Amino acid sequence: MREIVHLQAGQCGNQIGAKFWEVISEEHGIDQSGIYHGESDLQLERISVYYNEASVATSTNGGKYVPRAILLDLEPAVNMVPFPRLHFFMPGFAPLTSRSMQQYSALSVPELTQQMFDAKNMMAACDPRHGRYLTVAAVFRGRMSMKEVDEQMLSVQNKNSSYFVEWIPNNVKTAVCDIPPKGLKMSSTFIGNTTAIQELFKRISEQFTAMFRRKAFLHWYTGEGMDEMEFTEAESNMNDLVSEYQQYQEATAEEDFEAEECADDFEACEQE
Repeated sequence: MREIVHLQAGQCGNQIGAKFWEVISEEHGIDQSGIYHGESDLQLERISVYYNEASVATSTNGGKYVPRAILLDLEPAVNMVPFPRLHFFMPGFAPLTSRSMQQYSALSVPELTQQMFDAKNMMAACDPRHGRYLTVAAVFRGRMSMKEVDEQMLSVQNKNSSYFVEWIPNNVKTAVCDIPPKGLKMSSTFIGNTTAIQELFKRISEQFTAMFRRKAFLHWYTGEGMDEMEFTEAESNMNDLVSEYQQYQEATAEEDFEAEECADDFEACEQE
């Protein structure tokens, strides 16, 4: 029997994990002891996605709902990665407002779309305006028109075409779920594969180089069996990744076409 265990390490991971199950439990009407106290049959309709109903014969937790293992399909992630090494996504969410301010803000599809692409709504410490989008996925929740969503997303691409690479056509995908999240009438989740993420790697690399030059804390790692060359290799890999992001940020459709032609000619020469 095989088991997949998901570990959430560190303070941030634990807090996010705890908040996740808190929200899911509220949506399905499950209290902290695992007992259902919901008010709608709809809450139980899809409860098997996140919970298993414990056996009644089990004396310790009979009749209760317990969290189950979740296996996520990562196919969307694969589709958003045009090059194997460039697989670091920038997530975002809208609206990012406090509960007390929600009653004063009127949400609409244009407003959600604008906020979703705003640097203030990104969950990574870098500005997407400093790079170009390779691919984008947007998931909207709530009652809204799919036609309006498509129009707004197309408008964003047309007005900000310089922020999208021209050599990947149809690189923006959208989806709509008509069930809004708890406490909101509508929301949007953003996942972008942008070359601006190199800002984050540059910052980490600069901090690492400054510490590694002084060999700060290095003895703790070498004392456990690591070699100093492993750190040098990691630094080199990080710099190569930044260079690759920069390369595709500056690439054009003509350059991409020429690269494909060169590759075809090289294969033809090899066959001859």
